[in-house]
Amino acid sequence: MKEFARIFTVLATALVLIAAPARADERETVTVIVEEWVEVPATRFVAGADLAPAAIDTFGPFRVIDGKHAALVGVTDEASPAAFGAMLEAYPGLQVLRLVEAPGTYDDRANLALGRMIRAAGLETHVPAGGSVRSGAVELVFAGTAWRIDEGAEFAVHAWEDDLGQGAADYAADAPEHRKYLAYYAEMGLDPAQAQAFYAMTNAAPFEAPRWLDAAEMRGWLGLEGKAQNAPQIAYAAL
Repeated sequence: MKEFARIFTVLATALVLIAAPARADERETVTVIVEEWVEVPATRFVAGADLAPAAIDTFGPFRVIDGKHAALVGVTDEASPAAFGAMLEAYPGLQVLRLVEAPGTYDDRANLALGRMIRAAGLETHVPAGGSVRSGAVELVFAGTAWRIDEGAEFAVHAWEDDLGQGAADYAADAPEHRKYLAYYAEMGLDPAQAQAFYAMTNAAPFEAPRWLDAAEMRGWLGLEGKAQNAPQIAYAAL
C-alpha cells in the first residue's frame, strides 16, 4: 500500500570512563539509543483468479495482446514502471490498456508513478466485462486519457494500512500521506470534491473487508454514469 517513514530503535552498549582512566571497575556500561528514519513499504491488494488473456509478449504484469492493446494481469510492484516503459519502447503503437485481472499493488509509490506513465503515454484504460480491478489497481483506471468500463466489470476498494498497522485514520487530514493521493486524483482529472469523496469512500471500507462496486457504481465515481458504457470519455488531456 502506501509507504511511510517510520522510526526504529537500535540499542547499543558502550563502555565509557567515569573520570580519569583508573581501574576496570570504574568503567560504566551505558545504553545508547539510536533513532533512524526508514521507509516502510506496504501492500494493498485483493487476491483473485488468474484471467490472463492470450498474449504475444509479456512485460512483468503486462501482456501485449496485439500492436494496439495490452492488458494488466497481476499485482504491480516497484519494478512495474520499468516493465511498462520497456513495453512501450517495444510496442510504441499501443493505445489501450485493459485491466483484466488487477488485484492491486505491493508498492503504492510505484503504482502512482505507473499511473502517471499511463497518462503520459496517452493510453485509454478499459475494464472489460468480467474484468476485476481491486485495491491499489483502482487508481490505474483513472490514469487513462479515456476511461471505459463494460457491464460485468467489478471493483474492490478498502482503507489502506501499512506494514506496521498504521492506516489513514492515524494521520491528520492534511498529512502528506493523504495529500499525495488527492494530488494524484486531481492530476487524473477529478475535481477537488470528487477526489475527496472518492478517497473518503475507499478509506471508509475496512482494510480487511473491501467494498465491492459494480460497473455502474464505478462509472459514477469516474463521472461516466448515464453515458454510453462503451463510448470513450475523455477525462483529461493527454500529456
